[in-house]
Amino acid sequence: MELLTIVFRTTFFYFFIVLAYRIMGKREIGQLGIIDLIVSILIAELVAISIENREDTIFFTIIPIALLVLLELGLAFISIKSRIFRTLFGGKPSLIIANGNVNYKEMVRQRYSMDDLLLSLRQSGIKSIDEIEYAFLEPNGKLSIFKYNLFKTKSNYPMPIIVDGSLQEKALNFIKKDKKWLEQVLAEKGLKIEDVFYAFQKKNKIFLIKKDNL
Repeated sequence: MELLTIVFRTTFFYFFIVLAYRIMGKREIGQLGIIDLIVSILIAELVAISIENREDTIFFTIIPIALLVLLELGLAFISIKSRIFRTLFGGKPSLIIANGNVNYKEMVRQRYSMDDLLLSLRQSGIKSIDEIEYAFLEPNGKLSIFKYNLFKTKSNYPMPIIVDGSLQEKALNFIKKDKKWLEQVLAEKGLKIEDVFYAFQKKNKIFLIKKDNL
């Protein structure tokens, strides 16, 4: 009887968790953010406890999991609407290599060691750091790598300087511009920073998407 109970609970929670993750729209494990990872761990623990405690009703597990799913959906909606919330809980990319130079200060700030960097490069089939022009450490811990072109000529990476109406000061400093310059460029187009959903500079030109275009 106990064996049948274990089989039933395991099978039931298998399909229940599949359904829950389909509702949450989960991505690959390597793409999970902090909130996603916490929810995944809690769900796994709840299921494990339910399978072990066969005397308890399964509703003691279904209700907390359903609550976690609703919480995840609510937080995902808030993160879409609020960049501050998204940055606070999800983080943002860090520039680890720029123009072939390793940003050691940012590596220390992110507690990302040289061994971590070299491991990520090897996993991407890259033999040496001097092959890399830009590299970003993403919020999920993955390293996004942009190699030099064939002739190793310097290029400007189109870093976003405005995201969802919010000025990206680090990106602006990186291209050696200031807020006043940006405001002047936007004023010529009859726009303000808060009117822009997304903007970046490439080859000394500003490319942007206005909020009213969405």
